[in-house]
Amino acid sequence: MTEIRFYHLQRRTLEQALPKILEKVIERSWRAVVLAGSPERVDALNQHLWTYDPASFLPHGSARDGFAERQPVWLTAEDENPNGATVLVLVDGVTSDRLGTYDLVCDLFDGNDEEAVLAARDRWKACKAAGHGLTYWQQNDRGGWEKRA
Repeated sequence: MTEIRFYHLQRRTLEQALPKILEKVIERSWRAVVLAGSPERVDALNQHLWTYDPASFLPHGSARDGFAERQPVWLTAEDENPNGATVLVLVDGVTSDRLGTYDLVCDLFDGNDEEAVLAARDRWKACKAAGHGLTYWQQNDRGGWEKRA
């Protein structure tokens, strides 16, 4: 079954945490799809990933850029996998009908938003009922992650 990691964002924003997770994907020579809640959100994340750190380069693209098969990170608001990714990153509380087709799914949610936390709990329950391997990660005081469950 697919390994699903729930990332409880409390000390850093999605915009701070997402690039670090995607850097790890690239370091391992994996490919990822980032599934966002809207085309506007995809555009904002696309722009952010080009500018979040002037000293780094995180190759990625979206439908506006084209060439999906060449993109190690694909940003989309559609439940698709045009770049042959093995990692799916879910943001904005979105869900996917394709969880089982990935090796790893990372579900990032805002721990400072009670509705987002409740929705993440529902997603956890659904993933557990489907038999996926689940882990829960919480940000620590040093800016890293600690496995809690």
